Amino acid sequence: MNKARLLKAGALTLLTLLSSHLHAQRQVLDKVVAIVDEDVVLQSELDSRLEEVRANAAAAGQPLPPANELRNQIIETLIVENLQLQLAGRMGIRYDDDTINNVMQSIAEQNNMSFDEYVSSLEAAGRYLSTREQIRKELTLRDLQRGMVNRRINITDQEIDNFLNSEMGRVSMAPDYLVDQTLIPVGENDPAELIAAKQQFAEQMLQAVNNGTAFDAARLAAQRGAAANPPTAFQVSGGELGWRKADGLPSLFVNLVPEMKAGEVRGPIRSPSGFHLVKLVNVRGAINNLVKQTHARHILITPNEIRTEEQARTLIQNLHDRIENGEDFAAVARQNSDDAASVVAGGDMGWANEGGMPPDFEEVVNGLEVGKLSEPFRSTYGWHIAEVLERREQDLSRQFSRQQAENTLRSRKFDVELQNWLIEIREQAYVKISPPSVAGNP
Repeated sequence: MNKARLLKAGALTLLTLLSSHLHAQRQVLDKVVAIVDEDVVLQSELDSRLEEVRANAAAAGQPLPPANELRNQIIETLIVENLQLQLAGRMGIRYDDDTINNVMQSIAEQNNMSFDEYVSSLEAAGRYLSTREQIRKELTLRDLQRGMVNRRINITDQEIDNFLNSEMGRVSMAPDYLVDQTLIPVGENDPAELIAAKQQFAEQMLQAVNNGTAFDAARLAAQRGAAANPPTAFQVSGGELGWRKADGLPSLFVNLVPEMKAGEVRGPIRSPSGFHLVKLVNVRGAINNLVKQTHARHILITPNEIRTEEQARTLIQNLHDRIENGEDFAAVARQNSDDAASVVAGGDMGWANEGGMPPDFEEVVNGLEVGKLSEPFRSTYGWHIAEVLERREQDLSRQFSRQQAENTLRSRKFDVELQNWLIEIREQAYVKISPPSVAGNP
């Protein structure tokens, strides 16, 4: 064998070894860490979560468990998340890009950024796509957990009665008040003439508010006016006090505020500090609750393992056309709807309070005229057609109090029941975890 052949053979051997090494690296990156029912957890997912946990712990100055223990904990977390996402997929829980954009818009506003600025910052950090998917996953898990766990929690009438009659219940059910105030200060040594002038100043501000000037705008104008004459200048102060129970308000307002209506401004009120103007911005948990209600019916068609998204859309359009052509809505719903809660009633959802339906579904229903069938539309749960049967306003003071009490009791039980449910789905699943020697031990 001559030198050229030897060199050629050696080069081929080197290329083969190098190719095998690179292929092995690619395999390690995509190694299956765990088989979870019909899906898998990948090494890349584990590495990404480990990196995230370690970075968060370092930023917070928190210690971490030993490497093997941490690895096992994170694998278990990923397994349980995977099981939930598989279940959500089978149930048709899905968030479209518009919903994700709306959430990102809210995040941008909270950080005093425009949507485009927020997106640019994520792209610069290489986290745009991963952030979108993380938001989608969190929304999906939230909806799934609410639906699956709440149906497991039973709150009895006796529990509600006991809570409402308890001291804790009375305190928690009391209304919350959002109050804004303005103070025109009076000093201990102010002469009577200056005190009278300050009272008149407060009365003029109240008059401006009564004539239509916004309360905060009137305060700003008062602040500028009070500082305009240096010899007698004084500082006007104020602002929102935040949401508070009546007994958490300043003593000067304790008896006054509960008598006021939302949006009302009163004053001037004299205190040792000066003259106050007080505005009741809003009330929540009020005793009198006039609630808007909608009585609607719908048909739900959910994409699943045997029905594609396009097939679901085509079917709901077909059902819509049949009803428009004279078929009975209730009969069509009983034969076709995937909503187990309303199918027996022919799609009738009963009376729902404002805000009591899924937001994307309620948005469409609120735009419908009574008696008019909607066009097919997509929600998180699948494809719908809906019809509003009636609308009304109802005084639900007693029902509201009991519902609030039930929500409070339910929230107390939710976390415990959530953990019980997660343990159950984990125990019922087929899971095979690769040992560290095979999967790699970060």
